[in-house]
Amino acid sequence: MTKSAEEWLKQAEYDFDTAGIMRQSGRNFYAVFMCHMSVEKALKALVFRKSGTVPPKTHNLLLLLTHGGIKPPDTIGRFIVQLNEANVATRYPDELAKMIRTYNDDITDAILAQAREIVSWIKTMP
Repeated sequence: MTKSAEEWLKQAEYDFDTAGIMRQSGRNFYAVFMCHMSVEKALKALVFRKSGTVPPKTHNLLLLLTHGGIKPPDTIGRFIVQLNEANVATRYPDELAKMIRTYNDDITDAILAQAREIVSWIKTMP
């Protein structure tokens, strides 16, 4: 069963809301992880919309950009690279204390803001 772009966007919003809840509870690196999931699903919506085909089953944001022929503005592209790298660290943390130190409140708030910007940008794409 294929999912429509609208369904992917609903899930992206749900994951972004979950990221906010994780941030409010102090689970910052989980908030970052959920930001990645939100952007991933929003990109999958865009790939679906542009190609009419089911997006690849991948967590790699850069692969999704390539697959969809998506060329984001430089600032968004740079952040997507950073978020893509954070995915592995937050998905498979080597050390809990290190993740807690790495994703402090300020960094996590900035990631949340940038992830929101990307999801909003994707929604404006044809």
